[in-house]
Amino acid sequence: MRDLVYPPVIGFAKTAFLALDLKIRRTGTEHVPRTGGALIAINHISYVDFILGGYGAVPAKRLTRFMAKEVLFRNRYSGPLMRGMHHIPVDRDAGATSYRTALEYLAAGELVGVFPEATISRSFELKEFKSGTVRMAAEAGVPVLPMILWGTQRMFTKDRPRDFSRHRPISISIGAPITVTAADDPAAATANLRSVMAGMLDESIRSYPEQPAGAWWLPASYGGGAPTPDEAERLDREELAERRKKA
Repeated sequence: MRDLVYPPVIGFAKTAFLALDLKIRRTGTEHVPRTGGALIAINHISYVDFILGGYGAVPAKRLTRFMAKEVLFRNRYSGPLMRGMHHIPVDRDAGATSYRTALEYLAAGELVGVFPEATISRSFELKEFKSGTVRMAAEAGVPVLPMILWGTQRMFTKDRPRDFSRHRPISISIGAPITVTAADDPAAATANLRSVMAGMLDESIRSYPEQPAGAWWLPASYGGGAPTPDEAERLDREELAERRKKA
């Protein structure tokens, strides 16, 4: 692929990180392959996860093609950027097309970024995972790289105003590759991936340099003020119902 848009976007992002003096800590970057296809499975806690998730692969000199909502490709501002960076539009009513495109990218040796939860977690803990990630990995014959982001929810997430304050710590953790084959049960493989990422998330939260009791961005199970998973699920249902009313 010819990448005329992606490198300048990365340069702009690095400049923004410096301007904000973000304290970004990347671990496990050695797990990102220098060549060949791989799926990067990322937890989803904010609207800037695409940017920070892609940044995790930069030390390996790799570009990540994200599977993202089709509406972003139709937006007058984000659309040209999404298309120029060769991201993959996902239409939930016609998911087979994006699935095939992702397989083609993987076969061509690209990194494809996916969010197995499909939507932002309001509780900041892991939601249930869709099985598409492991099914794609098995079909394409590529590894799954688990990635956990932490701190991005403090910048821009659901139900909260944007807050791009300076000096904020951000954690990007990449785990060892997970192999999935056609012989593996998709449900079991998905459960294993989620279990691995849950352990990584726990480690990221506990090692984060700020742990203020009652903080809105800290999960309730860690003494924070975020919605519990059950409360978050109720809010998700209400949001979906409201969206259907407007459709």
